[in-house]
Amino acid sequence: MTTDTLPPTGIDRLLAIMAALRDPDTGCPWDIQQSFATIAPYTLEEAHEVADAIDRQAWSDLKGELGDLLFQTVYHSQLAAEAGHFTFADVVEAISDKMIARHPHVFGTANRDKTAEQQTRDWEAQKARERGAARTLDGIAASLPALTRALKLQNRAARVGFDWPSTDQVLDKLIEEAREVTEARDTLTHDALTEEIGDLLFVMANLARHLKVDPEAALRAANAKFTRRFARIEDWLAEQGRTPADSTLAEMDALWNRAKAEDKARDKARP
Repeated sequence: MTTDTLPPTGIDRLLAIMAALRDPDTGCPWDIQQSFATIAPYTLEEAHEVADAIDRQAWSDLKGELGDLLFQTVYHSQLAAEAGHFTFADVVEAISDKMIARHPHVFGTANRDKTAEQQTRDWEAQKARERGAARTLDGIAASLPALTRALKLQNRAARVGFDWPSTDQVLDKLIEEAREVTEARDTLTHDALTEEIGDLLFVMANLARHLKVDPEAALRAANAKFTRRFARIEDWLAEQGRTPADSTLAEMDALWNRAKAEDKARDKARP
C-alpha cells in the first residue's frame, strides 16, 4: 500500500494505516507480531501521558498524546477484528449506546434539574443495573494504578453503606495503622511488613476520599514538587562545582529548606 491509496482524512485514514501495518504480507514486522497482551502496556503508558500533559497544561502536547491514545483503541480494535471478536465500528456503536443509556436527562425524558453529585449517583446506579447480579466490587480493573483502584474500591463499597461516617474515624484508623508499622518494623517478616504498609496506604487513600482529594493526583503533585526542589539542590551544588554525592545530608537538607522557602515565596507572590 502507498499513501496515495489511503483515505485522505479522518478516522478512515487512521483505520487504513492500522490495517496496512498489520497486513501479514506487506505490513510492519513489529506490528504483525503484536497481540492484545503486548500492546496493553503501551495503552496504559499513553493514558498516563495524556494525564501528564493535562497536569502540565501543555495543550499542544495533549493533542499528540490524545492521538497516541486513540491509536491504541484502533490497534486493539484491529486485533479484535482479525480474531473475529468485534470491529472499530462496534466499539463506536457500543460507547454511543452506553452514553445515551447513561444520560436519560439529556437523551430522554428524565429530570435534568439535578446536581452533579446526584447525576454521579444516577450514573453509578445505572452501571449497577448493567452489572446485574455481579458483586459490588466487580468490574474495577486490577491494572489501574494502585491508589486509583483503592479509591474506586472504597467509593463502590461506600455506596452500599460500607464506610466510616466521619473523617475522624479514618484519622483514628490511620494512626492505628501507622503505629502497627512502627511497632512491627523490626520484628515482622518482609512480606508481613509489606502488608502493613499496604494497609497504611489504603487508609491514606480513604482519608483522601473523605476529604474529596484525588490521591493519585496528590501524589503526582508531590512527586513533581520533590523533583523540582531536588533539581534546585543540584543547581546550587553545581554552582560550587559539586554534586549531591559530594555533599552531606545536612548540607542537602539546608538547601532543601531553601528551595522550600523559594516555593512558598513564589506562591505568596501569585495573584
